[in-house]
Amino acid sequence: MKMPQTKPIRVMLICDHQIVAWGFERLVQSTHPRLELAGVTADFTTAAQMLVATPIDVILIDLDGSNGVETIAPLSALSEAKVLTLTGSRDIALRDSAVLAGARGVVAKSEPAESLVKAIEKVHEDELWIDRSATGRIFRQLAEKKASQFETADQQKISTLTRRELQTVAEITKDAAATGKLIAQRLNISENTLRNHLNSIYAKLGLSSRLELFAYAKLHAIAGKA
Repeated sequence: MKMPQTKPIRVMLICDHQIVAWGFERLVQSTHPRLELAGVTADFTTAAQMLVATPIDVILIDLDGSNGVETIAPLSALSEAKVLTLTGSRDIALRDSAVLAGARGVVAKSEPAESLVKAIEKVHEDELWIDRSATGRIFRQLAEKKASQFETADQQKISTLTRRELQTVAEITKDAAATGKLIAQRLNISENTLRNHLNSIYAKLGLSSRLELFAYAKLHAIAGKA
């Protein structure tokens, strides 16, 4: 059973639009104790310093300013904080590229404020916040990327998965939108055990997220091996 949240999710906002920053600060204040503002900055350098100096759970990046998709990977490398992006753009390629760069999701500025709060909570729980229509496109791109790597080596990696790990992969690939809680229930295990299985699978396959696992499993038909 999932334990109730005992402390606020600390969120850092990277945004050089003062009106957006002001609005987000007020949103965080109104949702306390669910969220807590860890800081607001307009530039990458300050953001990097803040990541080193203070505990941060989620990094929210406004992609409509000077901090674009190219900032996602470097920030992810500096911290275990989850990255979520915010944009007013309808450019599908921009949104997909943000996820491919390492963001756990994209929130449109046209969505209700509560959607942003829910997205922050979901990515903090190691879930994805991705539009259903985007999953197919992203999976194909990830699959193409993986296909260009060492096929023989990949098969060797897959052979190291235990039967239980193969069952876990098979269950995950049935429904891209399923939450960790739902997957754990279907496997009749706890969420903590599911996380342990996933960490082992990631280590063996050289992956870092459920999104990569979805694409990898589809490419190599791992679900059929369970």
